[in-house]
Amino acid sequence: MTGARPSSPPVSAAEFARIYESCKNWGRWGSQDEKGALNLITPERVAEAARLVRSGRRVSCSWALDTRSGPDNPKPVLHHMTILQDIHIGDAGDLRFTGDFIGIEFHGDAHSHIDALCHMAYKGLLYNGVPVDEAVNSLGATRQTMDVAKEGLVGRGILLDIPRLRGMPWVEPGDFVWADEIEAAEQHAGVRLAEGDILFLRTGHARKRLDEGPWDAAVAKAGLHTSVMPLLHERGVAAIGWDGDGETVPSQCEGVAYPIHAIGISAMGLYYADSLNFEDLAAACEQEGRWEFCCLIAPLRIEKGTGSPVNPIAVF
Repeated sequence: MTGARPSSPPVSAAEFARIYESCKNWGRWGSQDEKGALNLITPERVAEAARLVRSGRRVSCSWALDTRSGPDNPKPVLHHMTILQDIHIGDAGDLRFTGDFIGIEFHGDAHSHIDALCHMAYKGLLYNGVPVDEAVNSLGATRQTMDVAKEGLVGRGILLDIPRLRGMPWVEPGDFVWADEIEAAEQHAGVRLAEGDILFLRTGHARKRLDEGPWDAAVAKAGLHTSVMPLLHERGVAAIGWDGDGETVPSQCEGVAYPIHAIGISAMGLYYADSLNFEDLAAACEQEGRWEFCCLIAPLRIEKGTGSPVNPIAVF
């Protein structure tokens, strides 16, 4: 299977509503549950993932923090020094210290980050039917915050490489990844998504950015077609990492600009890690001859946060 498909008709509001309802996990783990699909990463799944470590090779799946403004980075990271080596800090003898400050607004297309479940509301409701205005205010979030995932996401990671499947360097912005391509990529890699897995989906977004430079990804991006979400729900995927953010931009879903976030986060309770970089991981999978690995994602302890900067690690 190679190349993109002809353009598809828009997804109607009625079809989106049907898919949204079919993918709901509301009440599955109780009416007060805030963990969502993290419930699928059981201790047994973690132990199974740990047994995938054989060579000990480790691969980072994030971008370096970007302090430079660009078309996809309108809010660059703030970085300045707070302690320099020539500043006397008291009776420290021959010791010298250095220190610095980092400030980041991490949601968006430039910074590798993970979304808390309170990040996305659809029709005013978060995951499990929680009204967003009861959970988030100007002081931060009180329900479904990033700190719910303070133990991290540790499980079996699977890389599905759509450009590798298509025989292309990347999926063009605006193009969809389809459900049968997910299944074909599984067969191509010799893996099958199962309950509790952490899916890493490569569209080649990072490859295009490295080769051709940054672009305004907010208006042009490759991602999933809405019809893929029931397959991921059926398989019991617990979290997804993207080299974009999962959305095809511009959206072709009637009345919904971000259908993949609405279904995944609000309906399913999935954790999304956005704006990752899978180029090193794709090369490592080829060299190791396998597309499954132990995956570790450790968000910062942001008690009222809607997400966190993150550096996912794949361990072979």
